[in-house]
Amino acid sequence: MNKYLVAIALALGLSACGTTNETLGTVGGAALGGAVGSAVSGGSTLGTVGGAAVGGIVGHEVGEAADRR
Repeated sequence: MNKYLVAIALALGLSACGTTNETLGTVGGAALGGAVGSAVSGGSTLGTVGGAAVGGIVGHEVGEAADRR
């Protein structure tokens, strides 16, 4: 449970400033990345948080690209 709270806090921290697409991309990417990281690593905290961080960064970039269109 705590690792999911950390992943959510990380996603919200990364999305604190930005447009709606950036925010949605960051939060969505972090949630999906956290779930994938948890599944791949067998539920380890490091895998969950790492997946959330990578997913948040990728989601942010995708959202930012959507804003440029």
